[in-house]
Amino acid sequence: MKQYRVRFTPDAEDDLLRLYDFLLEQEFAAAERALDAIRSGIEVLRLSPFSCRKAAADNPLLRELVIPFGAAGYVALFEIDGPKTVTILAVRHQREDDYH
Repeated sequence: MKQYRVRFTPDAEDDLLRLYDFLLEQEFAAAERALDAIRSGIEVLRLSPFSCRKAAADNPLLRELVIPFGAAGYVALFEIDGPKTVTILAVRHQREDDYH
């Protein structure tokens, strides 16, 4: 089975830190559980990134991964860069208006 390499843009890494810091202010355990949920969700991209929903009608390689967590969850915007690489462009909480 083919596996994709998953990489993050600097903006996506900043998003993860922002989301983690927000939860860390509330409760350390919640921040750690959220990070674990995001890590687990991203594992889907290693095996089947095309199973995720399209983010734009005109670009079939730009997609979104929905990551369940609690009552809402997170959404990772990513692009399939080729036959072996997926790049995560941004991560947001589902209740946020849009990607930062």
